[in-house]
Amino acid sequence: MARPSLEVADIFRGHGAVWRDANRGRVSLDQLKVMSAIESCRKAALGGHVARCEDCAHTVIAYNSCRNRHCPKCQGVAARAWMAAREAELLPVPYFHVVFTLPSAIGDIAYHNKAVIYDLLFTASAETMLTIAADPRHLGARIGITSVLHTWGSAMTHHPHVHMIVPGGGLARDGSRWISCKPNFCLPVRVLSKLFRRLMLTKLAAAHAAGKLQFFGARAHLTAVKAFAAFLAPLRKTRWFVYAKRPFAGPKAVLAYLSRYTHRVAISNRRLIALNERSVTFKVKDYRIEGPGRYTTTTLDIGEFIRRFLSHVLPKGFHRIRHYGLFTSANRTKTMEAVRKFLHLAPSAAEQTSGTDPGQPLALSCPHCGGRMVIIETFEAGCHPRHRPTTPLVVIRIDTS
Repeated sequence: MARPSLEVADIFRGHGAVWRDANRGRVSLDQLKVMSAIESCRKAALGGHVARCEDCAHTVIAYNSCRNRHCPKCQGVAARAWMAAREAELLPVPYFHVVFTLPSAIGDIAYHNKAVIYDLLFTASAETMLTIAADPRHLGARIGITSVLHTWGSAMTHHPHVHMIVPGGGLARDGSRWISCKPNFCLPVRVLSKLFRRLMLTKLAAAHAAGKLQFFGARAHLTAVKAFAAFLAPLRKTRWFVYAKRPFAGPKAVLAYLSRYTHRVAISNRRLIALNERSVTFKVKDYRIEGPGRYTTTTLDIGEFIRRFLSHVLPKGFHRIRHYGLFTSANRTKTMEAVRKFLHLAPSAAEQTSGTDPGQPLALSCPHCGGRMVIIETFEAGCHPRHRPTTPLVVIRIDTS
């Protein structure tokens, strides 16, 4: 696949220093680290290696990637590795896509309380699904959930929401059998919405009472208990957005969908269109419109583009992919063995090969003749290789760190 002509890294390298200077004191250390990583990604600053073809002596330089989870260039390898680990766990049942979204008012206070409120979003949405699914009036079973946090809208505005992938069924509460969902129906979204609202508001009030929330500027008055209660009051009467999409066509469709969602960042390089001294133009999608008209473009001032991108940097150590119910790590292997037994499936490939040594990765093919490439030199960060690439310069853009 051809490299995009414009990258987030180009914007950071060309305008990041000026933006950092103008916003000194308002940029977090985590955000500065993300900028530095993206600017250095797949450049000599991170080191790399030189590879040469055994047949035609074609020589290339491959620079190391930054491997930062916010870097648009470094998510492909991470996504493929994660998907390979999940493939053996897929079940031959319908899978549903459920989305839980925070109201904009809560999204506003989440910006300065990311770790706390994003964690509450994960917990409240998972509790909602597990509780309603366990209710005999709906499914009466323990389900499995894979949740992925996204914090952005198409134009990189702050829009926290959780995407869930849920198998269409679960284990009976006594663990004796598999209970399937009704065809093309997971759980009632209105019931999910009401419980999600109640749980989230209860957890927010508890977090406020425990002193876990911070408020600044126009929201500083929310530090007072009565003011925060008044802030939450209108949200108890509005309908919260919970959306359940129709089931996927099959396990392969689930994998294809997950690969687009699990390791996505606020904007991909392929959405970038143009850059000049003042602005950035990129593609956006209006989800309120159906058909081709939903795809358009928008232009932002460079400083605003950088600010929006960095507003989605997650707190250090925060897990944006989480598993619940049948998929929790504590009893995952034993539980999935039982599930596969009830569905009359053979043990997964992961179970059959556990304890064996993984195979070596395939050698990289020569871009010139297809021969086998071998590494003839490695060089450290900030250093330059002794060998020179075959003219013209060919840089292999893969994750080699």
